Amino acid sequence: MSRDRYVDFLRAWAILLVVLGHWLITGLIRHPDGEITAPELLATVPWTQWLTLGFQIMPLFFLAGGHAAAGSWARARAAGGSAAGWVGQRAVRLLLPTAVYSGLVLLAVGVCSALGVDRATLALVGWAMAMQFWFLPVYLLLSALTPMLYALHERWGLRVPVGMGVVGLGVGMLVAAGDASSRGSAVEAIGALNYLLVWGVVYQLGLCWRDGLLGGDGETAPRARGRAVALAVGGGAGFALLVGPGPFPVSLILVTGEELSNTNPPSAAMLAWSLAQVGVALLIAPVVRRALERARVRRAVRVLGAGSMALYLWHMLPVLIVAAAFYLTGLAPEPRYGSTDWWALRVPWLLVLGIVLVGVVRALRPVERALASVEVRVRPGAGIRGAAAWRMWAGLGVSVWALTYFAGHGFAYGGEFPVRPAVGLALGVVTLCAAFPRRDDGDDGSEGNNGGEGNNGGDADDNHGGAEAQESGRAERSGQTQPSGQTQPSGRAQPSGQVQSSGRARRGRGVPEEAARLGRSPAERETRR
Repeated sequence: MSRDRYVDFLRAWAILLVVLGHWLITGLIRHPDGEITAPELLATVPWTQWLTLGFQIMPLFFLAGGHAAAGSWARARAAGGSAAGWVGQRAVRLLLPTAVYSGLVLLAVGVCSALGVDRATLALVGWAMAMQFWFLPVYLLLSALTPMLYALHERWGLRVPVGMGVVGLGVGMLVAAGDASSRGSAVEAIGALNYLLVWGVVYQLGLCWRDGLLGGDGETAPRARGRAVALAVGGGAGFALLVGPGPFPVSLILVTGEELSNTNPPSAAMLAWSLAQVGVALLIAPVVRRALERARVRRAVRVLGAGSMALYLWHMLPVLIVAAAFYLTGLAPEPRYGSTDWWALRVPWLLVLGIVLVGVVRALRPVERALASVEVRVRPGAGIRGAAAWRMWAGLGVSVWALTYFAGHGFAYGGEFPVRPAVGLALGVVTLCAAFPRRDDGDDGSEGNNGGEGNNGGDADDNHGGAEAQESGRAERSGQTQPSGQTQPSGRAQPSGQVQSSGRARRGRGVPEEAARLGRSPAERETRR
């Protein structure tokens, strides 16, 4: 299947809005005694909650992630790979840079705590540096469930996200039924299922999209467009009903003091808005794909995609740097919080943060190269089973637990060093990486370097610099462009890990007979029925 550059665009666009959104809502105030605080913009200036409709873009991450995972798992399975091997490969790609980031932040927390830094300040900084972490455990769990989800998808197609959505809607309404004081631990536990149900619906729609159930050519195009319109209109209308006469707030980001949240856990309103966002993304796809035919646009998308993991993890560090340089010194102008002058200063605020972030990303390049080298050494073979598989699952489970703690409490809850989750993350990642034997002869470690998975980061599941993307970049720099998905001439090196057109797998091994069945997508099977 040819590379869909629109999926790369969705990832790049999503990461850009995540960074800008976090920066926009972060406002600092320096008090006469020198203390610096960060009032919560959405609570202090309530009308800004409407801005979250544009900046809550995480559904696109899960949609693109599902699209990429469908192709990646289908190829790995056809080549004889195991679920544990496939999940382990993706987990290593995500957890290695996350562990390095977390380790450096925790080191800073430990040093500051030993030096007697104010506990409240330390807790605030620790929370800011982990505010994006909620995505990580959810995405890791969905990746772990992908083999099962794809099997359900192959059998029932669109019925799977519909069923998940119905259950998620019921869970969301159950959570909203009582007030905060009447909700017991059982209701909270049931509500937590929506982290997988709501985001899982969008992820599952990514599987459907990749296999043609939400987009296609010829006879399937009108039906696919109708489904996209239904998602956009139905999701938007559902959100309006759930927020207007319904019980849910308009903000798609957690706001302190609100009885109900649309994100903690994801609510029925978040589900509706996610469906609307998926519908709009599908409807505008043809227009954006035409724009992506331009070399400059493709190059910009590729640059953002290549650095997306660093952007995702490190984008709050510039806030701390700017706070130290301009607010601790009293150099920053400070109009009344939320005033017209304050909003006017958001423009230079964003520009300065952007310049600092570029410097941070450039400084991290040696670290990223080192991580890429480490990943090559610890990345699993595609077919691990038995004891190695069990060690992988154990390491992944401990890592997810630690990341869940950081997502909910930050890196310095109560101004204290989080010993248990810090040890848990280190133990989980080490166990995960140490679980794998050397790759077997049939695995060159290139899975994930083809299809829609060429960028480093994006939805945090891609390899470090895909072969196809690198080839595209070389072609553009030489003034030549190759149409996406074009079959390469015989004898020319193909993207790493891609099945050759001659029908033989890499290293001359035969493709399992199951690959013939995988050649027919659920959309084609549905048409045949």
